[in-house]
Amino acid sequence: MPAPRSPLSPRKVFGRLSLPERTYVADALRTETVGGVLLLGAAVTALIWANIPALRHSYATIGHLHFGPGALGLNLSLAHWAADGLLAVFFFVAGIELKRELVAGDLRDPRAAVLPVVAALCGMAVPALVYTLTNLAGHGSPRGWAVPTATDIAFALAVLAVIGTSLPSALRAFLLTLAVVDDLFAILIIAVFFTDRLDFAALGGAAAGLLVFWLLLRWGVRGWYVYVPLALVIWALMYNSGVHATIAGVAMGLMLRCTTREGEEHSPAERIEHRVRPLSAGLAVPLFALFSAGVSMTGGALGDVFTKPETLGVVLGLVVGKTVGIFGGTWLTARFTRASLSEDLAWADVFAVASLAGIGFTVSLLIGELAFAGDDLLTDEVKAAVLTGSLIAAVCATVLLKVRNAKYRALCAEEERDEDLDGVPDIYEEDDPAYHLRMAEIHERKAAEHRRIAAERAASARHGLQEVPGGAGEEGHRPA
Repeated sequence: MPAPRSPLSPRKVFGRLSLPERTYVADALRTETVGGVLLLGAAVTALIWANIPALRHSYATIGHLHFGPGALGLNLSLAHWAADGLLAVFFFVAGIELKRELVAGDLRDPRAAVLPVVAALCGMAVPALVYTLTNLAGHGSPRGWAVPTATDIAFALAVLAVIGTSLPSALRAFLLTLAVVDDLFAILIIAVFFTDRLDFAALGGAAAGLLVFWLLLRWGVRGWYVYVPLALVIWALMYNSGVHATIAGVAMGLMLRCTTREGEEHSPAERIEHRVRPLSAGLAVPLFALFSAGVSMTGGALGDVFTKPETLGVVLGLVVGKTVGIFGGTWLTARFTRASLSEDLAWADVFAVASLAGIGFTVSLLIGELAFAGDDLLTDEVKAAVLTGSLIAAVCATVLLKVRNAKYRALCAEEERDEDLDGVPDIYEEDDPAYHLRMAEIHERKAAEHRRIAAERAASARHGLQEVPGGAGEEGHRPA
């Protein structure tokens, strides 16, 4: 473990993570990366399906297929079920991640939390400002100001997986924490700005259900057969209340306990997240993408993306606003807290990660549907703008990250090095005397082996020299 930092020592920006934090980040990002690849595949499938003339009608027909109990107000289209139902699972995991960050992660320490919080806030405020200014100048609709404010961590990690770039764990952790804070503010935006009607009876029922959910957790009641039906009831009541149903998922995720008690190896939140995250990343989000990303991408539609103020504002918000906001927020935080950048990294690396955060997909598509509800044409155009802006941001990030990829590979190799084979990277044991004793034994064994090999070669060389003089043959010991 790294030596503890004194209160007077300068804080490092993107310094080495603690071993438990690094392990958690690695596990979380591994699942998100697989989910991101599936998400990318679902988005490509949706685009192909919606743009092949022979299949276009079937895509629209399936997306608008309705089912569900109408008496409960839940006779929804398949696309609607994906947006309001499946994404509740995604936001449930987001709630768990946020709770863990607040209780056991980087956000627990106010000094460490300042950086991702300020970066996330600037990374949402600047894109919203860019969108608003673009639409004021072009006399467009300001309703979509929130569309370019969200970062899609799964899609960003899928891009990293595809281009084969190895980011150091500190930058990956920053990206993950940034996305968690980003999701929190996106949830607040959805709850505050996209709730136009309220059914107080349904909202009160959802609140009562959440209270029961919390009490059951406090009493230590276990069993999925208790919580899953209750969660469905809470979700249905939240949907009928007028508040976006995904808020129910967040609320339940925040209620889970993220600390371990005596005799527990993992907290309840960690166990549940381990089971639910693959469902979220591997099924819920890709299915949402399948029914949301299928928009017409003709030459005329792509041209409209750069000519209409609403769509141009989304593209500029993602590509320019996100990059400038996150990089600027990070630099200002380091500047005014007198923190220094890790010696292994440069500000160009922070700029590259900031450009990668311009990939907005899942939440951006959801907010686009909410912001322009009732205007199907503009909704599809905004979705095309989200896809276009995300693609441009991905290309820019790819170019910037590839320039430093050799440096990243060296840093990752150093982070993974485990010469004593004890399962703990050597970089975390530099202050442990036992580690140095183990390494001394290893080096002594290697030195002994090299001495043995050298002695054998020297003996072989002497033996060869004894036979060679005179060129003696075997017969009669006379010169040949």
